[in-house]
Amino acid sequence: MSMRLLSSNIRNDDVGKRSQFMSKAEKSRTRRISLDFGENEKDPAEFRDCAALADKLGFKVGWLGDHFMPWSHSGGQSAYIWSLLGACLERTKTLKIGPFVTTPIGARYHPAIIAQASATLDNMYPGRFLLGVGTGEAMNEIPFLGVWPSWKERMDRLIEAIAIMRLLWKSSSYVNFDGEYFKMRQVYLYTKPKTNLKIYFSSTGPKAAYYAGKYGDHLITLTLHKTLEQCRDEIFPSFERGARDAGKNPRKMEKIVSLNFTLEDEKSYLKEVKKTAGILAKASWNEPDPRRIEAMGYDVSDEVLLKSTRFCSSWDEVLDLISKCHEVGASEVCLFSGPHQKVIRTYAKKVLPHFKD
Repeated sequence: MSMRLLSSNIRNDDVGKRSQFMSKAEKSRTRRISLDFGENEKDPAEFRDCAALADKLGFKVGWLGDHFMPWSHSGGQSAYIWSLLGACLERTKTLKIGPFVTTPIGARYHPAIIAQASATLDNMYPGRFLLGVGTGEAMNEIPFLGVWPSWKERMDRLIEAIAIMRLLWKSSSYVNFDGEYFKMRQVYLYTKPKTNLKIYFSSTGPKAAYYAGKYGDHLITLTLHKTLEQCRDEIFPSFERGARDAGKNPRKMEKIVSLNFTLEDEKSYLKEVKKTAGILAKASWNEPDPRRIEAMGYDVSDEVLLKSTRFCSSWDEVLDLISKCHEVGASEVCLFSGPHQKVIRTYAKKVLPHFKD
C-alpha cells in the first residue's frame, strides 16, 4: 500500500501571516504531521538521508513503504526496508519510523519473523520503531505464496499474525499457537521489545476499519479512494466500533490519514500523474506484475484521477485542508514526500510550524 501518487507537488507560494492570526481554538486542534518517504525511485541510502534530514528539521514520525516489487516499474528501485529501517534509526535521534505497511500473512513474512524483527529494533531504539500492518498486494505476496488468497483469508491470516506477534512479545516461556493458518510448537522469542509495541492497522474500507479497531491499536487509512467526509462518517466510526467491541477506549487510539494534495492545476497534474496511477486501477491490487500495473495507470480515467487528490491554490489552502483532516477526527496527517529532500524542506518550512504535537 506504500507507493502513493506523488500528488503533493511543490510550489514556493508564501504562507503569509496566517500563523499570526490562528485562534486559540484552531491551535488547540493541531496534531502531528508525518512523512511518507515511499520505497521507490532512489537508492536506499537516499531514503536514509531523507530520514536524517526530517529528524533534523523537527519531524517526529516518518514511514517507509515495504514492497518486494514496487507499484511503479519505471521507478527502478524497491529496497528491502527492514535493512533500511535500522540504518534510518541509527542516523536519527528522535524520529519514529516504521513500515507503511508490512504484511505478515505467511507469504513474504511469517509473523514470528516480523515479531522478532520488530522486537530487535525496539530493543535497540526503544519507542522509536512503529509497526504498520496490512493485508498486502498481489505483486508482493504471489511470488512467495504462489496464489493470491481472498480478502477474507488475508484478513484472517493477519488477525492470527497479530495474535502470534503479541504472544511472542509478551510470553515469559515457551508457547504453542494453533490457528487455522499458522501452527507453532514450543517457540520463544528470546530478544524482547523494550517498550509496549503498538500495531498500526491499515484499512481502506469500513469492514477492514472495524477489524483495525478490534485487533489493532491504531488506524492507518488512505484518502486516494475516500473523501474526508467518508473517513468521518464511515471509516472512523467502524474503527471505533471495533475498538469498543474489544473493550478498548477508541479515544486513546490514533487515526492516521494519508493525504494527497497538489498545488498544480488540473492539466499539469494529469500530465504528470499517469505513470504512477496504477494504484488507482480497479484490478491493480490483484495484479502481480508491476509492469502491468504501471500500464493500467494510463487507462485510469481523468475523473478518477482528479477525485484521488485535493487541488490547492496556495499553502493557506493546504493548511486548511490538513486542519480539516484533524477536524474530522485524524490524529496524524501523513504527507507523501518521497525520497526528495527539497520536498521535505518545503514541508518543514510551509507546514510543520503550524502543526505541532
